[in-house]
Amino acid sequence: MAQVVWGFSASLDGFLAGPGHDMSFLGDLPASMAGPAPEDTAALAAAVGAILSGRDGYDAALAQAGERDALTAEAYGGAYTGTEIILTHRPEELAEDSSVIAWNVDVREAVRRAKEIAGEKDVQIISADIARQALEHDLVDVLQVWTVPVFLGDGTRIFSVPGGRRVRWEPAGTLGADPETCGRLYRPRRD
Repeated sequence: MAQVVWGFSASLDGFLAGPGHDMSFLGDLPASMAGPAPEDTAALAAAVGAILSGRDGYDAALAQAGERDALTAEAYGGAYTGTEIILTHRPEELAEDSSVIAWNVDVREAVRRAKEIAGEKDVQIISADIARQALEHDLVDVLQVWTVPVFLGDGTRIFSVPGGRRVRWEPAGTLGADPETCGRLYRPRRD
């Protein structure tokens, strides 16, 4: 059964990207410290049937195309070959990009449609803002976290809700064989 998975590598001080969606901090480290181990990446990508992304990340990836390395230029370092869906208020601006689908729908409708596309595979969220919206509607089933040994000081926070919002998680295992570089799995506590 398809799950909605929010997965990311994050700095020790809680950022998914530096200012302007800068991902260079991942390329500055050995691959084993920047996210899934290379041998695990293909298996993780194969489990995903659709990716939900945000417009800011999409625009940043295009603007930084000449600067990003193989790890950060594409989802799963290029190992992912499925459908990428960009949520945007201006989908018509992306009509020429045949590599993505652009929708102007709320997160509940986006997740519903993405699950249809994904079939039995997972829907992966790779946007902090979309994940925040999905959490508001209890749509995230699994959290995948890789901790990167760096402080960024500024950038895109993992989770930011002005005024506060508590989301409780339960440990659900690890991803990868090496305990020093493995990712952690969590499931939301639904009491």
